[in-house]
Amino acid sequence: MKLDAIGIVSADLKRAVQFYELLGLSFGKDDAGADHLEANTPNGLRIMLDSESLMRKLDPAWKKPVGQGMTLAFLCGSPAEVNSKFQAILSAGFRGKKEPWDAFWGQRYASVIDADGNAVDLFAPL
Repeated sequence: MKLDAIGIVSADLKRAVQFYELLGLSFGKDDAGADHLEANTPNGLRIMLDSESLMRKLDPAWKKPVGQGMTLAFLCGSPAEVNSKFQAILSAGFRGKKEPWDAFWGQRYASVIDADGNAVDLFAPL
């Protein structure tokens, strides 16, 4: 058994795709009106974006979660890339949660907020 995919529920798939493409994911062709999109990572893990309406179709009792249950963390190639990705995400109109900093555990670290309010971390070894 292996972890194959991570699903993210989004209120606005177009905006979610815009955010995650800034982090290097590619969701393929623009499929207007799609309720489910997937991107393959270089290590084979799939990132799936699902609309809230799809979630309600699959589970009529589904409710949008409150709070953050888990965080995605993207490994960058260098501390400078953490800084540049953070700025690119802010420049695209998304919010930062924590500006880049040198963490005591030996990484350049930053946190940004995706289109649905989920924290996403950016890091690189110092």
